[in-house]
Amino acid sequence: VQLQASGGGLVQPGGYLRLSCTASGEIVSIDDMGWYRQAPGKQRELVAVIGSSGHKIYGDSVKGRVTISSAQNTVSLQMNSVNTEDTAVYYCNVKGEMTWRPFDSWGQGTQVTVSS
Repeated sequence: VQLQASGGGLVQPGGYLRLSCTASGEIVSIDDMGWYRQAPGKQRELVAVIGSSGHKIYGDSVKGRVTISSAQNTVSLQMNSVNTEDTAVYYCNVKGEMTWRPFDSWGQGTQVTVSS
């Protein structure tokens, strides 16, 4: 399963960012899709995840500022009121079933830098 992400880049403090990620391949079903991030010197942390039922989980550090949504094999994230602490590499993650086995795929990461 391949993941193609778009969005990110340089964002001004107080602004917003949008990220999208599309999964492709021999996918039978998707269990959940989400975004994680890793800042320099820190561990990777959950930003948001959405399950196949529509259930959403948001990370504590972004709760109230982030909305996650999905449509078919695409997951989208919007984060408002960004600040410098949101600077990180953002990774898309998709879990599900292929024709013969489960999969747990990660995107290569997209850099988000919050700076004026």
